[in-house]
Amino acid sequence: MKSILLVCVAACLFSTAFAQNDTTIKKETDTTIKKQTNDTIRIGGMIIIKKPGSEDREVITHEHHTVYIPKRRTPENLTTNWWIIDIGFSGFNDKTNYASAEAQAFAPGSTDDWFDIKSGKSRNVNIWFLMQRLNLINHVVNLKYGIGLELNNYFFDDESIRFQKNPTLVVMDPNIKDAKKNKLAADYLTVPLMLNFNFTPDRRNGFGFSAGVSAGYLYSARQKVKISDDKFKVHNDFDLEDWKLSYVGEINLGLVKLYGSYAFQTMWERGLDHTPYNAGIRFSNW
Repeated sequence: MKSILLVCVAACLFSTAFAQNDTTIKKETDTTIKKQTNDTIRIGGMIIIKKPGSEDREVITHEHHTVYIPKRRTPENLTTNWWIIDIGFSGFNDKTNYASAEAQAFAPGSTDDWFDIKSGKSRNVNIWFLMQRLNLINHVVNLKYGIGLELNNYFFDDESIRFQKNPTLVVMDPNIKDAKKNKLAADYLTVPLMLNFNFTPDRRNGFGFSAGVSAGYLYSARQKVKISDDKFKVHNDFDLEDWKLSYVGEINLGLVKLYGSYAFQTMWERGLDHTPYNAGIRFSNW
């Protein structure tokens, strides 16, 4: 009897010990982040592939999803922008007293409508060889300067106006009244100097504005008239001022950039009081 009892107790102890052993298999999820290569990141069972992007953004893909992450650009203390183009319109503020002796000596019989220009055709094109931006305060306040050509074309409403040279005299010539085109061109080698305020220095196409002055030297002037298929040009300075000093400015609105200028004084040495101005769109990498 005792033997049977001992066997039963031993069997119970054995079954209890066996039941305490965990026979289930648990699968642990790997939540660690492992960097496989320079362009691949593993997060658990998910693999993210980083692809080459551009200077401004990174590209990350996972299966069918693509994420673009902008890069923060570190601005340089001195940057250079080559070959900037401005396209706009030219005009002038006419404050001439046509009743004065000086005006009548320069343009006999002239009135205030002689020099009216065609606003839609009178154009300004500036070709800047380079512009540089020098950091002054945290890349927000900068000094901006450059050098280039300022090309101005003034198309007259009255096609019969004519500029004579040696000495300069402005007359109405009935022989060219049927001209298809009649313009005065004045071209300058110009150096602008501006204080630039860049409110987003870490962006290539940021937001800000510039204001300053420019000095231009008249290197070419001419009148061009087209009658039917015939053209003639008269090259002369026509008593235009050799130097043109102007207030200049620009506004940066991201991809859209605007410019403008307004001269200190008249562009003529004598006779007429025409203060020139320009405005338009600037094509620049800044």
